[in-house]
Amino acid sequence: MGDLYLALLHHPVLDKTGAVVTTAVTNLDVHDIARLARTFALRAFYVCTPVETQRRLVARVMRHWDSGPGAAYNPSRREALALVRQVDDLDAAVTDVERETGRLPRLVATTARRGPGRTTFDALRARLAREARPELLVFGTGWGLAPEVLARCDDVLEPICGPGPYNHLSVRSAAAIVLDRLRNGR
Repeated sequence: MGDLYLALLHHPVLDKTGAVVTTAVTNLDVHDIARLARTFALRAFYVCTPVETQRRLVARVMRHWDSGPGAAYNPSRREALALVRQVDDLDAAVTDVERETGRLPRLVATTARRGPGRTTFDALRARLAREARPELLVFGTGWGLAPEVLARCDDVLEPICGPGPYNHLSVRSAAAIVLDRLRNGR
């Protein structure tokens, strides 16, 4: 079975006008996606931001749960946050996965937008079961991944869609649904 990793990009992502921006890291994203990563047996969760002050914020949150008061208060949170790795960008996450596994990961972008050639959850789940190559799920913040990120990914996963036209889930919610579908086939 191939190893599964997750990267949450804060740059380059889009704002609601379609401009490429850098978004702020949120404490909830770090906590909740780390817990998802642990629950669904991911190898690591990369928080990707080029902003030094944002990386310091994440480091402070992690210290609280690793060696600060949170470590004794909630050991399971500490266990989940141990999967978090901070990097500047997607390239650094790819390099880290390759260093750890000895193989270049396949990049799988996520998006809320429909489009041609999307990889289905069933196809990706089957590939994870049969192939040893690591897979790096790439999630974007803001209004999604910038076109240059989508263009460099090997696959774009089909979107999560509700019954109507509205389709703007929080990244935490989307990650939960994606991981459940990939690991449990629901």
